[in-house]
Amino acid sequence: MRLASNIGGFFAWSARQGSALLGFGVFAGLLIPPLAAGMHWFITPNVVSLMTLVLLRIDIPAALAHLKRADRLALIVGFHLLACPLLAWAVVTPLHLDPGIASGVVIFATGCAATSGAAFARLVGLDPELTLLATLATTLLVPLTAPPIAYALMGVDLAISLPAFMTRLALVVGLPLVLSLIIRKWAGPARLAPHGPAIDGAVVWLVVLYGFGVMDGLAARLLNDPLWVIQATIAAFVADFGLNIATTLAFLRMGKRPAASAGLMSGNRNMALFLAILPAAADPRIALFFALCQFPLFLSPFLLRPLYRRWLSVV
Repeated sequence: MRLASNIGGFFAWSARQGSALLGFGVFAGLLIPPLAAGMHWFITPNVVSLMTLVLLRIDIPAALAHLKRADRLALIVGFHLLACPLLAWAVVTPLHLDPGIASGVVIFATGCAATSGAAFARLVGLDPELTLLATLATTLLVPLTAPPIAYALMGVDLAISLPAFMTRLALVVGLPLVLSLIIRKWAGPARLAPHGPAIDGAVVWLVVLYGFGVMDGLAARLLNDPLWVIQATIAAFVADFGLNIATTLAFLRMGKRPAASAGLMSGNRNMALFLAILPAAADPRIALFFALCQFPLFLSPFLLRPLYRRWLSVV
């Protein structure tokens, strides 16, 4: 009993230190290549576990309230999948960037929201329910929107196989949904509620372990062309925070918290899907750019949390 209490206390502490731990995760995976290589196999089980815990922490009445405002959700999803790529293309085209960076930025802007979006929203005091619903919607729709947009704007063929995608979707969304419903039914709200902070801490560590895995092989690539890597890293941060700001401003009339929630998920995109389906003929630096996008994603809670707290506190 005492061991369980100590474990729960550790995870609750981890939730409070979540932003710093996420930053540690992405840099540790880069600086310790054997650690990254050893955790690469865990990426898919990690995503399933992460989504299950995120769903356990969702306030179902709050999520249903958002569904009743389907028009607002549709606007956020449409802006995320359609307007953001056009905005990114309009910005990078006159800059004459390296083709790998330019294509990477635009394709990044076509992506669905990161699986960890709802957990990050909770970490920084935003709306996890709105973020989760928008994340699920963009994940469902991205195979229909990203390939034609990426090809039309940058000439990159994203050959997303719908059968393979639906199989993966069933694994990383359907299975966690079933597991979370079973756990909710078995435990009940009264038993789950006291463990909320510990669940949040477990989510943090799963995201940290994911950060280890996605850094696999990146250190070796960095040594080959450090100047390009610096330029691409700057572009990744600008793309992440630029889309965040643009989306927040676009939906500011909805209120600060919903607008900031939409902005956070717009800046943090899921690049794992694109890494898996980039054609062999594509510029290999596009894939490297996607890997570098993990830095602003993992650092965003640490960098933005104090800004969100200050901004949301201003009436």
